[in-house]
Formats: sequence, C-alpha cells, structure tokens
Amino acid sequence: MDCPVEEGQIRQILEGAAGVKLLQFDLPARTLRVEADPQQWTAVTEKIQAAGFRTETLSAPPAAADVQKAQRRELYRLIAALVVAATAELMHLLSPETSLWRIAGMAVAALAIGLSGLGVFKKGLSALLRGQLGINALMSVAVIGAFVIGQWPEAAMVMALYSLAELIEARSVDRARNAIAQLLALSPPQIEARQADGSWQIQDAKTVAVGTLARVKPGERFALDGVVTSGQSAVDQSSVTGESIPVDKAPGDPVFAGTINQSGSLEFEVSKLSTDTVLARIIHAVEQAQGQRAPTQRFVDRFARIYTPAVFVLAVAVAVLPPLMLDWPWLTAIYKALVLLVIACPCALVISTPVTVVSGLSAAARRGILVKGGAYLEEARKLRVVALDKTGTITAGTPQLVQTRMLSTSTDAVQIERIAKSLAARSDHPVSKAVAAGIDGEVLEVGNFAAELGRGVKGDIGGHSYVLGNHRWIHERGQCSAEVEALMLAMEEQGQTVSVLASEQGVLGLFAVADTTKESSKQAIAELKALGIRTVMLTGDNEATARAIAAQVGIDEVKANLLPEDKLQVINGLVAQQPTGMVGDGVNDSPSLAAASIGFSMGGAGTDIAKEAADILIMNDDLRRVPETVQLSKRTYAILWQNIIFALGIKVVFFALAVFGNASMWMAVFADMGASLLVVFNGLRLLRGGK
Repeated sequence: MDCPVEEGQIRQILEGAAGVKLLQFDLPARTLRVEADPQQWTAVTEKIQAAGFRTETLSAPPAAADVQKAQRRELYRLIAALVVAATAELMHLLSPETSLWRIAGMAVAALAIGLSGLGVFKKGLSALLRGQLGINALMSVAVIGAFVIGQWPEAAMVMALYSLAELIEARSVDRARNAIAQLLALSPPQIEARQADGSWQIQDAKTVAVGTLARVKPGERFALDGVVTSGQSAVDQSSVTGESIPVDKAPGDPVFAGTINQSGSLEFEVSKLSTDTVLARIIHAVEQAQGQRAPTQRFVDRFARIYTPAVFVLAVAVAVLPPLMLDWPWLTAIYKALVLLVIACPCALVISTPVTVVSGLSAAARRGILVKGGAYLEEARKLRVVALDKTGTITAGTPQLVQTRMLSTSTDAVQIERIAKSLAARSDHPVSKAVAAGIDGEVLEVGNFAAELGRGVKGDIGGHSYVLGNHRWIHERGQCSAEVEALMLAMEEQGQTVSVLASEQGVLGLFAVADTTKESSKQAIAELKALGIRTVMLTGDNEATARAIAAQVGIDEVKANLLPEDKLQVINGLVAQQPTGMVGDGVNDSPSLAAASIGFSMGGAGTDIAKEAADILIMNDDLRRVPETVQLSKRTYAILWQNIIFALGIKVVFFALAVFGNASMWMAVFADMGASLLVVFNGLRLLRGGK
C-alpha cells in the first residue's frame, strides 16, 4: 500500500464490513490499524489479500532498516527486469522476422513483465473485478493491450520502468517520513547506569527503570529523560525544542533523551522509560498527524476518483471513434488509447499532497513546533487574528525585581537592600521571593518576624523594627507621603508590584517586582503584524499591568480582568468574524484553545506532550514559533498547488501529443515517472527549512 488510491481501495473493501469498527491508515509507514471483533480478523486479512496486497500482522510499524533492506532487494529485481526488457527491445529491432525469433522475443518480454509487474497485475485485476479504476488497473490494461496488439517490447519496458518509478517514489516518500523518525537515532541505545553495589555499568537503555541513577560525559547524548542530581553543564536541546542556544543545567533541572551534554559530567535520575521520553512522544505525535489528510489532500483524492474513470472513458473513445469516423487504422487508435491510459495514471497527482504535508510536519517538528495534523498546518495561513494569554506566554511567568529606589539619606543604600533582602527571605510570597532573589549580599538575623496577611512582613534587625509591605499597609501606617505616593503610582502604571521598606521613622526604599516579558515576545508580535495578523491580549491581570506589558511588546488590543469563561466568550466572538488563533499555556486557557480556529499551546518540553486542547504545541515556549508556523503554512500551501499544477500540466501536454501527435508508450511512462518524481522532490524542499 504505497499511494492514496490503494488506501482508498482497501478502505472501500473494509469500511462497513461486519465487525470492523475503526480504520487508521498510516500511508507513509504502509501500515493499517484495524479495530475489529477478534473472530473477524481472518476475514479482514483475507479481504485485503484478495485485493492483491500481502499482509503482515505487526505489533509495531516496521523498522526503517527492514524497509530499506526490502526496498534494496526489490531494486535489484527491477534492475534485472529492466535489463531483460532492454534485451526484448533489442531482439525486436535486430532479430530476423521469423516466427521462432518472434516467439523468443515475446517470451523474454513476458519474463520482464513477470519480474517487474506481477504485483501490479494482481492489484489491478482485483480492482477491475470490483469495478475500480485505480493506477494499477490502468497499467494492467495498458500493458496487456500493448502485448496483444504486438507491442510486446514496449509493454515489457513500460512495466519495468513503471515499477522502478514506483520504487524510487516510495523511497523518496520514506525520506520525508524518516526526516522525523531519524530523531529516534539521536537517543543512544545504551546508558551508563549505577548498579546496586555502587558501580557504574553500561546497559541497554530499554531495560533501565524509572528512578535509576545514570551519568553522561561531555560530548555524549542523553539516552533517557531525567532530572539532574549532580554536576553542572550546558546542554544542546535543539533536537527536542529547536532551540539553537545551549541551556545551562544544574541539580533539579530536567534533561531529555537525544540532547547533547556539552561541557561538564552530569548525573541524573531517570524519569521516563525509553518508550515514553519526550523525543519518542514527539515522533509518535507526528506519525499520528501524518495519518490525517489535509484539505487539499482530500480535494485531490476526490478529484482523482472522478479523473481516473473519465480518462478511461476518453481512452475507450479514442480507441473506437476515430476508426469509425476518421478511418484511422484500428491498431493505431488502440495504441494511442493505451498510451493515454499510461499518461492518465494519477500517481503524480495523488502523491503530490501527502509527501508535501509530511515534509512540512517534519520540518516543523525539527524546529520545536509539533503540529497535530496536516489540516492545521495548511489552515494556519488563513489566520487574521491571534489572541494571546499574558502570563507564561508573552511574559516569563516568574516575577523578578526590576527596579529599586532609595529614599533615605541617613541609611546607606547597601544596608537598606540587605535589610529588605533579610525580611523578604523569610517569606514564601512570590513577590518577596523575587525581592530576595534580586538583591545580592548576606542575609541578616531577623527577630520577632511576623507576616501580616494581605499587607507584608515585619521584624527586628539590629535593634530596629522594619516592615516590608504593600502600598495599602504603608498608607495605613501614615507613611505614604506625596513623594512616595507619586513614585509608587508611576511604578504601578508600568505594571510593577511595589514593596516598601519602612522603619518607625519613615520610608527607606521602594522595590518594584514585575513579570518580565520574554526576549522573543516583541519580535514575535512584530512578525505577526508583518504577516497582516492583528494581536489581542487576553488576561486575568489588572488593566494597568496588562496595558503596560502590551505596550512593551506592541500588542494591538488588550482585554483584562478576564476569567477563563470570559476568554472563551471573547474567542467565540473573534472566531465568528474571522479565522482566529489562540496562544496559551494549555491549562486555564484550555477552553479558549479548543474554541479557536487553531490553538497554540506553549507546551514546554518538560510538560505533557499530548495536551488535548491545542492543535499545535510550541516545544520551547518561544512565541516566535507562532509566526514561523504561519509562514511554513504559506510555503506548504504554495508547494501543494505547485505540485498539482505540475502534475496536471504535464499530463495535459502529453494528452495532446498522444491524441494529435506521435507520443509513444515510452514517452508516456517517462512523463508519468518524471511528473511523480518532480512533485516528490519539490515537496521535499520543505525539509530544508527545518534543519
């Protein structure tokens, strides 16, 4: 099963069959998952075999190495068939015109056809008996017809060339599929694991249990996912997240299979089995996506179902009408009709879309963009509005100390910072943690420490009492002078949360904390605007903070103070007007992600890869991947239609040559083979952008 037409034949046989509940085709892998009653399994396989296909029951898709070995054997057989067909052609041209030589030439031609075309005949005749006119049916009729009217050398050569072209095409399609599957090879098959006696031993990664302690040396790849327990190093994560800059790793940080340890030695605790690593789940998700047909692919499949019978009727008309109406010789008319059948093979047309979509999906995955289906890849080009969550999407999601202001002339600035750090370090509030983390220096001893709910913290340092609190608490203490009030309002208008350090005598300093924007956010918004896409921020944060963040990155419109149900309502309103994408973190934003035309989840390599709500996952949380997806969608769509025009254009030219000119079956098979390879290689161009 190596083309959508054959998939359609099998689908027609099995859909509606007794006991068959579900069919899932993976055409690039040549596999079919059938969910059926156990007692019907024999009947299912017999139906497929009756259609001319050999079946093999699998527990997993065949390994790429096994597929390549089988293709290599088939290549040798087809080369032999080509040599035999060439011998038949030479015998026809050079041998004496005697019955013996003619019979010998026909025997050699039949041998070439047998070597190259038995599978084609079996599928083609089975399709004809069911009233289906697929590629194999057309080729079978054309070759048998050519043989019958005495064109046996051409019949042999056409079948050998056709089968060889099919093999080349299949290997080219495998290249698109293997572009993502090659990632699996990035995970070493072995890992250095710690044994019960404390020694280190190399063992098969598939046998390593969760919780095992493993280590990786500089320059080596991680074989499994885990969490660093010892050591510090920089790790190249580009194979998983598409991020080109190495990421620093220290104890507590996650590491992923297939990534490269660059500098120091690291020990890590295995957190996932080999079948459940982030890398393995990426590949599984992309393979599932390859099985979903994109809109253009569905159009081409429907077109091919009409096109093939129409051409068959045209060929019959060419064979019958000219001899009756224009006095053409019958053999000439039949020959032209057979040439038309070879030209008509919709191989190039039907293969043009899946190879392009698979290449696009693979290119996206290499860049850390996991697209859950060809439909989403193709439809992303239509987006006119992108709505974005604020926290974790536009911003980093973790507050940081962004500004300090000293207001006391009697106390040293360094001492004020140390006092603020000492009080903040005793609190578990996110704002206090950000203040403590943002100030260098030692922590001083704090006596009589206490936390005031909704206000801040207080304590004694060096015999003096201090408070580190919010705007309201300082106001209640009567220490909020006009100067302090003005400074705090200015900071709050910039979207910052202000903590005030005060003693009994007055305010000593202001410490402003904010959820800072990601470095990539501003560029991503600019790229979306360049693509003609309007941006809208949807956030549950207050209006002032939201507008300040939006102004920093250039977002067009802000909707603040929204609950999840409010976001959903806004998305529904936008979708009703024009195609709208939603970018969120996949948790509170799940309803909005599901309701949008296309939902982008800032997945993060460490989170669950299969977030159901989103259609596209951004593996490294880089917002620039959203406009990149739109651009890839535009390129994919353009190449899809280039391929359709190439395939149909070449056929129109050769149709005209066949009917009005002097096209031969040789020319016809080269036209069909050339068009198929042209669209395959054109589709593979998408892979170059994903490296």
